[in-house]
Amino acid sequence: MAKSMLIDTSKCTACRACQVACKQWNQLPAEETKFSGTYENPPRFSPVTWMKVTFREVEVGDEVRWYFGNQRCMHCSDAACALVCPVGAITHTETGAVSIDPKKCIGCNYCVGNCTFDVMGYSRRDNMAEKCTFCEDRVANGLKPACASACPTDAIIFGERSALISRAQARAKTLRANGDPRARAYGIEELDGTGMLFVLRDVPANHALPADPVVPFGARAWNYVFKPLRVLMVLGAAFGLWRNYRGTEDVKQGKSRGKQNESA
Repeated sequence: MAKSMLIDTSKCTACRACQVACKQWNQLPAEETKFSGTYENPPRFSPVTWMKVTFREVEVGDEVRWYFGNQRCMHCSDAACALVCPVGAITHTETGAVSIDPKKCIGCNYCVGNCTFDVMGYSRRDNMAEKCTFCEDRVANGLKPACASACPTDAIIFGERSALISRAQARAKTLRANGDPRARAYGIEELDGTGMLFVLRDVPANHALPADPVVPFGARAWNYVFKPLRVLMVLGAAFGLWRNYRGTEDVKQGKSRGKQNESA
């Protein structure tokens, strides 16, 4: 059954308890950062930063408003990362989450370069892509994702996708009637639906989201033209490694025989 998380930006206080919970549950180390003129911290995604709260200071009439957002893997139904992965390491789970198989990932970085929302990191140490996992381990054991459990204002809610869509639409309608005329639900139709649903108080850009997210043309081209050949590519690489291994073994055996002949 499809699951989603609903992030209601009108309830978010930017406390970043979600960021801390993500770090703690996934045992991700802290990063040393410098002030860059914004309250956002860390400034970008990395192998050890899978989500961050965004801050946008916007003039609305005679006042200045803060608009908060929440950036992380959106778990898109039409996921560019899955389209370009040459070895099939990125797939959708039964709940709809986008998952990376670390045993299959070859560190090609195509997914990072083609991510529609630029929310993936690449680990040079592990030679693989890293991102929000939708807390698959917690969900599989009947628990909510760590970020949803930590949110003190219920700005992040986890549940069945259909129920959360109805909730998001109703909340956006209430906000429009109470001083936020551009409030909307986001993620219902974008990229055929995303696992992360939002209630936005204003236009997507003010919450660090693209208004009309699309899969890059290059990703589509790769999927339709080149991806069918990936099996041959993988087999070719495997054959090359096997030949290299066999050649190394033959050299070792040749040296061994040579030493035996010398000793005889």
